[in-house]
Amino acid sequence: MSVNDLALYRTMVAIRLFEERVRDLSLAGQIPGFVHLSIGQEAVAAGVAAALEARDRITSTHRGHGHLIARGGATAEMLNRMMAEILGRRTGFCRGKGGSMHIIDASLGILGANGIVAAGIPIATGAALAAKLRGSGEVAVAFFGDGASAEGVFHESLNLAAAWKLPVIFVCENNLYAEFTPTADVNAVRDVAAHARAYGAAEAIVDGNDVRAVHAAARGAVARARAGGGPTLVEAKTYRWDGHLVGEQAFLGPEAYRRDAEVESWKARCPIARFERALVEEGVAAGDLERIRDEVARAVDGAAAFAKESPYPGAEEALADVFAPTGEKPCAS
Repeated sequence: MSVNDLALYRTMVAIRLFEERVRDLSLAGQIPGFVHLSIGQEAVAAGVAAALEARDRITSTHRGHGHLIARGGATAEMLNRMMAEILGRRTGFCRGKGGSMHIIDASLGILGANGIVAAGIPIATGAALAAKLRGSGEVAVAFFGDGASAEGVFHESLNLAAAWKLPVIFVCENNLYAEFTPTADVNAVRDVAAHARAYGAAEAIVDGNDVRAVHAAARGAVARARAGGGPTLVEAKTYRWDGHLVGEQAFLGPEAYRRDAEVESWKARCPIARFERALVEEGVAAGDLERIRDEVARAVDGAAAFAKESPYPGAEEALADVFAPTGEKPCAS
């Protein structure tokens, strides 16, 4: 066991319990708008984030809670501000105006979750270009799903990053579905990572449910990028347990595009349970893991209470903190 293993475990548990609470709150009608969960994909966020330094940057997706929690260190403050933002409260990261899909905190190196498929990829590429021009040694990571690999901006960014040897890692969380469509039905190549070869970038395919394997792949890609070797496309094979969005069964019906047997087969490969077994086999006391789960559960309870007790932004704040070109009034009618 390495010193980092229990930190990895804590991060994964924090993502799981946070997402489960968000799901429950959404189903109870306490969260405005759509919510997209990453339950089952915790090892990717935790493994990649643990390979980064404080100075590095990430961009995320509409399914970004896990990435942001992992990047923020799964602290009580992080969970509080995340939950408050998702519930639309003034104490959230974006003062309740970003919501589930648009959380950002540049001080943590989080350049934003993004509701537009693949939109975070060029932002991370731009951050990597800035780092190279400054000679600051930073790297950038773009998280995205397999569906984003069909977007033109993915190919444009990968090509440019390879041509200019930018310090960026493209992390594809291949959970087999682009919204409700099986990726295998619309993708001519079996592995998203194969696209790297066309542009001269490095590639890596990893078991996305094995947090140590993800971490090792990410560490190698980060080291290569920081040394001036250019980008790596890391494809993590994983699976989302829940639907594309919370409550989709209401309009799609049960088993509309996935079969129960498929979902259950992936649940049997749970990344957290798998890591737990490995840690116990290596001598970690089961009681230590239970203690971490209890601590995280209390923190998530605290985050939900913090969010519910926080005020909504007032009507007089509607135009505050809204970007507009200099000299113009934001959203002027």
